[in-house]
Amino acid sequence: MRITFFAFLFITSFFYAQENHPKDYFVSPLEVPLHLSGSFGELRNNHFHSGLDFKTQQKEGLRVLASADGYVSRIKVSPWGYGKAIYITHPNGYTSVYAHLQKYAPEIEEYVKRGQYIKKSFEIEFFPNASELKVKQGQLIAFSGNSGGSGGPHLHFEIRDSKTENIINPLYFGFDKLITDTKKPVINNVYVYPLSENSHANNSEKATAVTLSLQKDGNYLAQTVLADGKIGFGINTYDTFNYNYNKNGIYKIETFLNGTPEFGITFNEFAFAESRYINAYIDYEKLSKQKKRVQKVFIENKYPLSLISSNKKTGIIDITQNVSYTYKIKVSDYHSNKAEIIIPVKHTTDLPKIKKAKAKTGYVLKSKVENLYEKDHVSVYVAPNTFYQDFDLEFDVNNGILTFADDTVPVHKNYTITFKDTDIPSNLRSKTYIASLEGNSKKYNKTYVSRGSFKTYTRNTGKFALAQDTIAPTVKPVNFTQGKWISNEKDLRVMIDDKDSGINTYNAYLNETWILMEYDYKKKLLVHDFADGKVGEGKNDLRLIVTDNVGNATTFETHFFRSQKPRE
Repeated sequence: MRITFFAFLFITSFFYAQENHPKDYFVSPLEVPLHLSGSFGELRNNHFHSGLDFKTQQKEGLRVLASADGYVSRIKVSPWGYGKAIYITHPNGYTSVYAHLQKYAPEIEEYVKRGQYIKKSFEIEFFPNASELKVKQGQLIAFSGNSGGSGGPHLHFEIRDSKTENIINPLYFGFDKLITDTKKPVINNVYVYPLSENSHANNSEKATAVTLSLQKDGNYLAQTVLADGKIGFGINTYDTFNYNYNKNGIYKIETFLNGTPEFGITFNEFAFAESRYINAYIDYEKLSKQKKRVQKVFIENKYPLSLISSNKKTGIIDITQNVSYTYKIKVSDYHSNKAEIIIPVKHTTDLPKIKKAKAKTGYVLKSKVENLYEKDHVSVYVAPNTFYQDFDLEFDVNNGILTFADDTVPVHKNYTITFKDTDIPSNLRSKTYIASLEGNSKKYNKTYVSRGSFKTYTRNTGKFALAQDTIAPTVKPVNFTQGKWISNEKDLRVMIDDKDSGINTYNAYLNETWILMEYDYKKKLLVHDFADGKVGEGKNDLRLIVTDNVGNATTFETHFFRSQKPRE
């Protein structure tokens, strides 16, 4: 059998990736069967998922174990992102990561709290040296939770190259043997995209869905695509595993034109700096308008995503007369379950009936160069490569409201918005910020205030205006009232909220001593654990100071009674 050079590259790179990692070095970090709620490389908002999400039986508090010998090289605690996370560096050159934890194992928990009290901060980050917190394979390091940006109880698990910090698919390290998967990936939709000025497909200059029919073998045959000029394809697909119904990401997509490899992506390894290029890879407009994540298996404008770096072609097909084409899309999971789509393509001389709207906004943003837009004391500066491609830009300032592009246009890095305004009184300038307008609501953007202007750096598009926040945050006790005994409570709970610019800082003092309060932004909740040993016998005075993002502050003062003496 004859194998082309490009096919050889696909095959050799696949087996190299699979065989170049130790298969039996790491063990499961959980003591329950492994079921996935999230796969490696899965398409998320503005990023590819960087690990595996293991289910924790819909609850918190499962024991989390070190996957291999090593030492704790990093600990991070944050209300956002990974929440409570722990990083273990292993002597074989890899680092394992465990995130969204409820709490750490006793020795590590003591280490963390000691540092939090020294720095007087819930948010903290440590980088212990190799001799401080050594761990053995299977040792308890934490308990599973739902901290940070987690949407439900689970354990987020990663394996990284310790030197490059690239994230690697944990299935390469033998975790595939712990997960049962006999199910094929599921194909929802395939789309064809006309890509040049005069190209069209299926009577349309716009992207259109391709009609698919399921065959007896579980694969798909598409209705013939009639096209002229340059076209590409996109696919909306997901994968499932045995014993769960989550719609997870797929492992690999390969496309072939008349049997020759055309485009491929394999979710094997990438760097965090690349992750936002997901917005160039997917059909971002379709995500914005229809909430569908369509993976474009073609490249219009080159972008540095290593997941597709092995492609020798762009995936763009130029349909010409007197040539018949057979286009195949093959979607695979890591366990070699596959779904294939065959798409016949023929040239047509018919003119399209559906025309693409010709946007005439008066502005064109050139993505490779600097751009500056100014009107009515408002300016927008865009550095080169802030956006992924050139586009007709909607730009206007009307009654103090800036309109800059819309939410169908993805942004890769921050651009600058400046409102020049000297009429706002000095006592209100610090309370003024640049807000993103979303319907009837306002969203705070970190704003730099000077004598004559207000400036923000943002990756959002849409409408912006100056807004003011003069209302301080609210504070409400949850499990205690002033002057009451709370000896049966294990912790102290307070709800904090700010409906305008949002919470910025919080500090609590018990009998004039700073105490640690953990912040859960999803519940708007501050919690102090009485086990920290800061509460006194009898009467305790509590003072809590909460500030918002423009400096409005609320000082909440109360007292309660508590006994630490054991009951007889």
